[in-house]
Amino acid sequence: MSIKPPFTDLDINKSGSGFYEGHSVEIALLSKGIMVALVIWALMWPANANGVLGSLNWKLLEDFNVFYIIIVGFFAFFLLVVAVIPQTGKRIMGPAGEKPEFSNFSWFSMMFGAGLGVGLMVFATAEPLGLWGSNPVTVAGTVAPNTEASLTSGYRYTFLHYGFHAWAIYVVTGLSLAYYAYTRNMPLTIRSALTPLFGKFMNGIFGHIVDVLGVVATILGVSVTIGFGVSQFIDGMYAITGATWMMDMTGDAPAPGTVGLIAGLLVIMGLSIISAVSGVGRGVKYLSNLNLVLSIILLMTFIIFGSFLFAMTTYGTALVDYILHFVSLSFGAYGPQSADAFASALPEAAKPLAGDLMAGATNAWGSFDGFKSGLEGAAAALPEETLAAVYAAGNDGRQFAWQAGWTTFYWAWWIAFSPFVGLFLARISKGRSVREFIVGCVFAPAMVCFAWMTILGGTAIDLELAGGAEGAIIGASNTAKLFVTLGAMIDGGFLTGITIMCVVLIMTFLVTSADSGILVMNTIMSGGAQETGIKHRIVWGVILTLVIGTLLVAGKTNSGADPMEALKSAMIIGALPFTMVMGLMCLSLMKALYRDGVRDKHAATTEQLAE
Repeated sequence: MSIKPPFTDLDINKSGSGFYEGHSVEIALLSKGIMVALVIWALMWPANANGVLGSLNWKLLEDFNVFYIIIVGFFAFFLLVVAVIPQTGKRIMGPAGEKPEFSNFSWFSMMFGAGLGVGLMVFATAEPLGLWGSNPVTVAGTVAPNTEASLTSGYRYTFLHYGFHAWAIYVVTGLSLAYYAYTRNMPLTIRSALTPLFGKFMNGIFGHIVDVLGVVATILGVSVTIGFGVSQFIDGMYAITGATWMMDMTGDAPAPGTVGLIAGLLVIMGLSIISAVSGVGRGVKYLSNLNLVLSIILLMTFIIFGSFLFAMTTYGTALVDYILHFVSLSFGAYGPQSADAFASALPEAAKPLAGDLMAGATNAWGSFDGFKSGLEGAAAALPEETLAAVYAAGNDGRQFAWQAGWTTFYWAWWIAFSPFVGLFLARISKGRSVREFIVGCVFAPAMVCFAWMTILGGTAIDLELAGGAEGAIIGASNTAKLFVTLGAMIDGGFLTGITIMCVVLIMTFLVTSADSGILVMNTIMSGGAQETGIKHRIVWGVILTLVIGTLLVAGKTNSGADPMEALKSAMIIGALPFTMVMGLMCLSLMKALYRDGVRDKHAATTEQLAE
């Protein structure tokens, strides 16, 4: 009995001549139309764009928070099973005898630089410090924030946000694309990953929509990353030069101003377009190797001059704690707490005042003392024990708000980034086994992220615990925390030199992320071609610059507002459709791996009978 071969006849219509020669006109025009409309909206009506994006973002978080949490947990366990099963883990992504294109060092360098380079620079200190002060355990009132008692729970969620789950998101996309491209010789584009489920339907408008969703998610995910990175780049330039024209000096601490952000963006994106034009074999590879070397120098600075013993102790205890809580972290999801549910959980004396008490009791960014001090009238007159019970009744609401505002934001960010990183990982991983791909792209970089977060972030926390920083690191903006930590740790010419090196590292990480994103977008546009025209790389570099610039300006429409808000809202909105595509990718890959296993067994049986 013959076994039906897999569907591989993927036909993506491409223009035969003109500006879009070798590209899909439908994908290009749909993607550009969406992005141009977003740019015009943010440019002409920035306040409206910021407000509408923010409202829609929060509405989606209320409706889909549980979905985001559960599906990311599923991604992590799905990859674990695929890697562990011998028949699936040993499969080579490529023809028999295919050797990896890049050395392990270059492979890891490019993976590290494209996947989390900018995020690690921005959040190496900001993430542990922020979660040390606010995490679900402190939100529940179990331990006090910013104390030794909150250190373990703070790092539990730091490891969650930058660990196996984050990289699993990237690898779900990357493995799907690499498997079909190198074992079935299909185009390296998003729609290929759904062919086992939908077959020839991926040749039409459905396939175009899937690819467009990948492009839109890529643009918005890369935009948020570059937005954070440019902000830190300007903070670094200010630390070196003291030039106030780049900064907004009206807040409690200096923060990058609109002029500085736009100037930094133009510099970074100009360099990125130049690098993208040179291609992955030269620009991205060499910049990635430089990034890794400079990262090691920065890490060694913290090891020698920072709190290394404190960091390593934290690393060990936090890793064990993270693994012990892995299942609950993967699937512990919260929905919004309704007014009726809150009121029914109140003590009888407080039920008539439920409307006055709910906002403060469900505020994830406040505290019990802040809740009490914000009450007025009859609510303020309630006894201490009643108020404690009221605050406890709002715990589910606080947990939801915290999870939606922090963990779900990260999952949406990684998902929006995953078409870019996933396709890029697939592009550099031909010839590697499925197990090697999963272990190399999930476990290895996650362990490095853990070390990075504990060495840099642990030093910052130790300086605050010991009183050496006197609250300066906690009080700094997220993108300035690294430089403030360095200032509290070292001084003199060495501080200046390391700060300059950090600015160079941020710049090269940004350029690597941006030019890789440009190359990936053009790969999707060209139906999986790995060599695309220079003019299209330039066009998408300009579009990316305009998207970031206009949304940064829109986010700054209100005085003192976070310029990243509009970018983050647009990214979370754009990530949701692609999250659903990723769920289908997993089902599709399950089917493909199973059916290929059946085909292999049938071929082996047929060969034995022929003998």
